[in-house]
Amino acid sequence: MEKTVIIIPARYASTRLCGKLLMEVDNKPIIQWVWEAAKKSKLADEVIIAADNELILEKAQSFGARVEMTSKDHKSGSDRICEVAKRHDEYSFILNMQGDEPQITPEVIDLAISTLVENDCDISTLVRQITQEEQIQDPNCVKCVFDNDFNALYFSRCPIPYERNKGEAKYYAHIGIYGYRRGSLIKMTSLEQSDLEKAESLEQLRALKNGMKIKVALTTLNPIGIDTQRDLNKFKDIVEKK
Repeated sequence: MEKTVIIIPARYASTRLCGKLLMEVDNKPIIQWVWEAAKKSKLADEVIIAADNELILEKAQSFGARVEMTSKDHKSGSDRICEVAKRHDEYSFILNMQGDEPQITPEVIDLAISTLVENDCDISTLVRQITQEEQIQDPNCVKCVFDNDFNALYFSRCPIPYERNKGEAKYYAHIGIYGYRRGSLIKMTSLEQSDLEKAESLEQLRALKNGMKIKVALTTLNPIGIDTQRDLNKFKDIVEKK
């Protein structure tokens, strides 16, 4: 039986909010919120935190997580999880789950896993429909267009499609959770960065440029990614209201 592992890349030195994964909300670090959601997945056989810093290693061990050290020199989360995946050939499917999205739910995690396992694709990911003009125009909100079979055609920080005819376009925001077949993860991380990836700073464009198939699934979840102090404060407010 083919097995699935969730690997959470945990980088300490975030550019905009250094050490954010260790910052606490309701007496729990952000990385623990994410790990607890991952542990509730019904389709994953194991959860591993891929750390690049002793502080994250020690904190993850303190709340009972399985954690492995990785190089500090990786350029992307996919490179980091690939280092761990190569140590464990018992896993056929690998889910890259962002360590800074504490609102991710087990149901959404399992949607990404099932989309990968049940379809002929290299990679799975998630999108949600957006209608607010502020989000559509925001370069930090990555947009996705896909075909009638939910195969991704392109991802961009620009509003895509360009709405020449008003009222005709639908916009979908990308949620940064990826499922990989083992061979697909190793292949993608071994490829050279493409011009598209360098231009948009989106590593999934490396896969598309090289003919790899990315299957998307729709969700209504709108998780807060913790990139700034403002994001952290927003998440704190949500937790306190609950």
